[in-house]
Amino acid sequence: METSLTRRYLITGSQRLSNYFWASLISFGGLGFLITGFISFLGRSQKSDISTLNTIQFFPQGLIMGFYGSLGLLFGMYLWLNIIWKAGSGFNEFNKNNGIVRIFRWGLPGNDRRIDLTYKLKDISAVRVLLKEGVNPRRSIALLIKGKQEIPLTRIGQPIALQDIENEASSLAQFLQVSLETFYKM
Repeated sequence: METSLTRRYLITGSQRLSNYFWASLISFGGLGFLITGFISFLGRSQKSDISTLNTIQFFPQGLIMGFYGSLGLLFGMYLWLNIIWKAGSGFNEFNKNNGIVRIFRWGLPGNDRRIDLTYKLKDISAVRVLLKEGVNPRRSIALLIKGKQEIPLTRIGQPIALQDIENEASSLAQFLQVSLETFYKM
């Protein structure tokens, strides 16, 4: 029976389908508000759905719509840049051949864009499952490093199904030959 001595878990980060949806929606909504504000500045009329002539006055409606449109476009651009830069994506690698754990993530551009953490396998004391229920549920897996340092391994976003997180955590704890702890918070 041959077993692999290296495991690598890929982390999606900001390139999730929901981020594409929200970036598109906010960008198009912002563009619509900005165009409406600009048209009201020019003093032109727009036809509504029921074919009556509506005029949006520039002050205060058109000005506010232009302001909200500008904010929407800026926020949409921020979301698109996060997607392009792959912010938050990376991997968790557990290598028994080298005796190391490597956690790598891409951040926002700058001096610290690459987040690359390396720990020795022998310094890992446990795998911890964090469960928080309520209005804002949270389910995540973390490594406990000797010295009480806790390193999160799962992505941020929708809570992972309880069965999936239990299976992943127990499989990882077995692979690393460390204990599995559950931390439950209401």
